[in-house]
Amino acid sequence: MDAELIRRLTALVGERHVLTGVECSPYVLEGRTPEAVVFPGTKEEVAGVLAAADAAGIPVTPWGSGTRISVGMPPARPGLVLSLKRLDRLLEHEPADLTATAEAGMTLGAFQDALGQRGQWLSLDPPHARQGTLGGVLASNASGPRRHLYGTARDLLIGLTMVLADGSIVRGGGKVVKNVAGYDLPKLAIGSFGTLGVIVEATFKLRPRPDMDRLIVATFERVKDAGQGARAIMASDLIPSAVDLLDAEAMRALGLGGREGAALLVGLDGLPEQVEWQSAELARLLASGARVETRALDGAERDGAWQAVGELSRCAFPETTAVMTWGALPTQVADLVEHGGDIARRHGLNAAFAAHAAVGIITAVLGAGAEAKIAATTVAATLGDWRALVRDAGGHGMLEWAPLAVKERVPVWEPPGAPFRIMQRIKAELDPNGILNPGRFVGGI
Repeated sequence: MDAELIRRLTALVGERHVLTGVECSPYVLEGRTPEAVVFPGTKEEVAGVLAAADAAGIPVTPWGSGTRISVGMPPARPGLVLSLKRLDRLLEHEPADLTATAEAGMTLGAFQDALGQRGQWLSLDPPHARQGTLGGVLASNASGPRRHLYGTARDLLIGLTMVLADGSIVRGGGKVVKNVAGYDLPKLAIGSFGTLGVIVEATFKLRPRPDMDRLIVATFERVKDAGQGARAIMASDLIPSAVDLLDAEAMRALGLGGREGAALLVGLDGLPEQVEWQSAELARLLASGARVETRALDGAERDGAWQAVGELSRCAFPETTAVMTWGALPTQVADLVEHGGDIARRHGLNAAFAAHAAVGIITAVLGAGAEAKIAATTVAATLGDWRALVRDAGGHGMLEWAPLAVKERVPVWEPPGAPFRIMQRIKAELDPNGILNPGRFVGGI
């Protein structure tokens, strides 16, 4: 990297907030070490850093806590990592309005802790929820089991401030000062993986914490029985906050069962009498199926179980070889989980599945034993068969994580469809020099 650019960055944020050389090693991405890492402390400093990088033509990788940084194609050039670590403040909390504004580098865990002091919360529970930053959750559109009732970030974000590649600070949504004419900026930013701008502040709508929050674990003899149970719940008068399906390997990894069967994890929250009624009704509903057992988890036991579900990709096997996310019709979840397991076994691999059964989002984890070394070609072949399985069912698959040797053989994203031309035009308008996360998103954007 040009010495003059390093000098400019140092002048902007201070010498101790710029890393170069071996100091950048914690930020290696796909085997590529960044040329520098910079830690701005305000949105104005973020604007200055981006303007300097844009003028120099240096690629920039926005970096929150790094929990989802592996999503995407490898960067063609490592360039500059822009860490949001220092932008971690709660700016405003209006309990009466059920809204709060925070900087993008604040972790979701710290945000929830602050809101909890006033009996409120943000109803998002993505994987690694304590460590993930607000900006990272938005940029990757991460969500968890409770999306079944409470929706995703698109339903909860009401305002956003973002810095564009040229250093312009723009705002959209609630508390608007200035909008980018013609664009719904918050909607554009969600799921853009940092390719359109760097999110620096966000305003959310909140909810009061429920008086009671319970997790019901129902175990079944077969995956298809759990699938039938999920459909029965969806057709009932129950209003669960989450309906997740686990196969036997996922149950084993989470300490919820052995190597056979399947489970439904059903979240119920609200007033105590509502939760108690729904718990009894759920037990009655599932009693007509091939249920083996139901049990209720509350407090720390409940929180631990949900946290473990979010961290399945890290704990399912001694060595995780790939993680893929599938999107499919909810009615097809159980069949896809069963057939996906069969495919993995045919290739000599293990697989674990956790699905948000009522919305059709499936996390498929591929792994090997501690002693096994699996060839990248075998992993790639399995992922290819998985993707064909999901496509044949009318769904899609996104490679969430895999070693570089596998990514060189398997596309991360599905081929872009008809909206791709519009995506290219928006990217060209907001980032004309293509410095923000170039080449890592759909279609090489």
